Amino acid sequence: MGEEREVPERHHDIPPAPSRRSQRGLDWFVFFLADVQTGFVPFIAVFLTTQHWTQSEIGFALTVGGLVALVGQIPGGALVDAVRSERLLAGLAVVAVGVSSLALVIYPTSEIVLGAAILQAGANCLMAPAIAAISLGLVGHAAVSVRLGRNARFTAIGSIVAAAAMGLWGQWFSNHTVFLVTAALCVPALVAICFIRGEEIDVERAHGGKAARHPGEPLAVIRSFAHNRPLVTFAVCALLFHLANAAMMPQLASAITVRSGEWATVLVGACVIVPQLVVATLSPWIGYRAQAVGRRRLILASFAALAVRGALFAIVDNPFLLVALQILDGLAGAILSVIVPLVIADVTRGTGHFNLAVGTVGAGTGIGAALSMTLGGQISTAFGSSAAFLVLAGLAALGFMLALMLMPETRPQES
Repeated sequence: MGEEREVPERHHDIPPAPSRRSQRGLDWFVFFLADVQTGFVPFIAVFLTTQHWTQSEIGFALTVGGLVALVGQIPGGALVDAVRSERLLAGLAVVAVGVSSLALVIYPTSEIVLGAAILQAGANCLMAPAIAAISLGLVGHAAVSVRLGRNARFTAIGSIVAAAAMGLWGQWFSNHTVFLVTAALCVPALVAICFIRGEEIDVERAHGGKAARHPGEPLAVIRSFAHNRPLVTFAVCALLFHLANAAMMPQLASAITVRSGEWATVLVGACVIVPQLVVATLSPWIGYRAQAVGRRRLILASFAALAVRGALFAIVDNPFLLVALQILDGLAGAILSVIVPLVIADVTRGTGHFNLAVGTVGAGTGIGAALSMTLGGQISTAFGSSAAFLVLAGLAALGFMLALMLMPETRPQES
């Protein structure tokens, strides 16, 4: 795979010049997509509770959706690599989310709810690789870091706006109408993606360059990824990051609830909003820095921020200071939102399997996040939240050492 990356890409060496219309179309598509995604998963448990579902029934539906979201990452990436129009695939995924949202409102039986959860999870498996592919195909490898920074900014802003608006909407009207709003927001998302000119998305570049003559089946390609040492190292780093990170917010919410009493709801909400504000502010700058200083330094910075955050959570008691420390979560999140697809684009250049690699790494990070929840909960129950934070900080420190010793710089020399 390393040899394939050295093959010149003919006209693909010419830097693309996407129009302002296409760039803005992608901005707004990412924004409305964040709105749509925010409006589904967080509110489904609330909605099903009002429909008199038991906690075990709700948990089963959410678990099935979560498993589909995890298992579907790899076939989702392979499908994006296989199609010739990432815009069409992304549009169909948005329609699927809209249909599942409407189905919940119209006929919320157990079969429909389960089907809606599966459909929504499957659609989300296509979103990340499709957006990454559109971004890469639109601007090319040399400018994709800046483009990914813009994507992260509009995603963060969309998440903040949607969480606030839908929370108020559900409070003023009813919980089930949130899903009507979610379905309605699919319309501007589809309009936005129509503004991206299809002819400006280079298909070969969107898939990571020209594929080998005989690329083989997706499973064979995944096995071949094992020989791509930078990709394997980065995938392990990403898994460790999410293993250390995913449990921190639930543990933090529990700690704040115990320590702050009546302020708990407001402070936990602030813990969610603060990192998103930091991501919205810093992501474009992270994109520029990734080109200026390379990827490796930023990967190390993300692990350092995570380790310091976990260590401070273990010793800080003031709930307001705990909220302020969420700035570190925003810093790490801003870096990861740009660096993950960027490094994958670097190390799969010329293979034609960029999006399959995105799905494969995504599946690994999903496993890390799932294990993190179990690990954090078990340690907290047995030894307390401070011990859980310290263990999670230790995992982040382990990831830092792994990246320091084994992760190469992947920024192309010509960039």
